[in-house]
Amino acid sequence: MSRLTTPTPDAAPAASRPLLDGIFKKLGVVPNLYRVVSLSPAALEGLLGLGAALSKTLDVKTRERIAIAVAEVNGCDYCLSAHTYLALNLAKITPEDAALNRRGASTEAKADAAVRFAVKVAERRGKVSDADIAAVKAAGFSEAQIVEIVGLVAENVYTNFVNNVAETEIDFPVLHTAQAA
Repeated sequence: MSRLTTPTPDAAPAASRPLLDGIFKKLGVVPNLYRVVSLSPAALEGLLGLGAALSKTLDVKTRERIAIAVAEVNGCDYCLSAHTYLALNLAKITPEDAALNRRGASTEAKADAAVRFAVKVAERRGKVSDADIAAVKAAGFSEAQIVEIVGLVAENVYTNFVNNVAETEIDFPVLHTAQAA
């Protein structure tokens, strides 16, 4: 059971309801993460704004791979479950790649560099080495894309932390991070 309230869309603060309606129209459901974050309309608006902006970066497969890797780093079962589901069913990555993503790698060379870099950003709180920057550049990522990878890490750290604090009830096929095992 969640340690924070998971309001129904109708019971959410009035300022959050139009945002939750937008999520429902887009997804056909309002995942529990968004319902918990809706407790703060400002936080929900910020999360959705960042998510919308970052959805225009990189490709969906790489974004989902990074989300899986960061969820594993932060021990977030909710995000690991949600993003693995999305990666397999929306982005259409292979189960083998999803398993590698959990270990901070990928079957695809360029994505592998992005995932490895994202894990270092998450683990080292952004204090990566010159060699880390050189490696992601050598894989073909521009400086703007490096900033976008950092943004994706930050977005995922935020949702990981919210879910870890709230112990949000998982509404996807449940997976557990190695930290939870």
